[in-house]
Amino acid sequence: MLQVQHIAPTLVQSGVAAAAPPRPRHNSQPDGQGAGDSPFPGISAAQRVSLSLVSHHIQTPYSIPVYDLMHRPGEMREKSLDVAEPEGFGNAVIGVRQGTNVHVDARLESLHDGILASVNVETVAEGECVRCLIDVKVPVEVEFQELFAYSFDEAFDYMVHDDHVDLEPVVRDAVVLSLPFQPVCQEDCLGLCPECGVRLLDNPGHEHEAPVDPRWAALAGLEGLSDDDTTKS
Repeated sequence: MLQVQHIAPTLVQSGVAAAAPPRPRHNSQPDGQGAGDSPFPGISAAQRVSLSLVSHHIQTPYSIPVYDLMHRPGEMREKSLDVAEPEGFGNAVIGVRQGTNVHVDARLESLHDGILASVNVETVAEGECVRCLIDVKVPVEVEFQELFAYSFDEAFDYMVHDDHVDLEPVVRDAVVLSLPFQPVCQEDCLGLCPECGVRLLDNPGHEHEAPVDPRWAALAGLEGLSDDDTTKS
């Protein structure tokens, strides 16, 4: 008691006020997250809940909703799409150009692990004949199956995102793999003349004189000499 009476005047004389004992805080935030730790500063709790429900997956024209099939094994439905290809894709010489119609027929089946998509794709690829360089159009039709898993699994390449399956990457891969690496306008295309570049199919019978061996060029002027001229000489 004597010690308290001795210290108190010292605190008053130095101008330091005695600190009140801390009051217990009623924090509505989860442990380890204070008011200043919110990932959305300045946003109300209701707004944060709304933001947490916003999808982070960007849907494409090839996306199909499957919320009515998820976790219902045995359910199946069919869906058709006609997509104006937004970007275009292909290999170095031929491909599906931007704006080309891509028709997709899909059968979607619900399985225990995810959604099985059986897909038929029809479109037209455009490019150049590798022999004569004229424009060519090649009809494309491919079929494939792909499983879109409900959760991440190294055994599957694709997943269901926000109750949708996005067929775009699978369609592109299947179509590109089916494209010819050396497209031709027709199987018997003869290509171009190596000397003048004329398309040989447009000029049947096109030919050039055989080149003269430069070693015999000096004798070309002797062709008009007669036997008599040869005798006189």
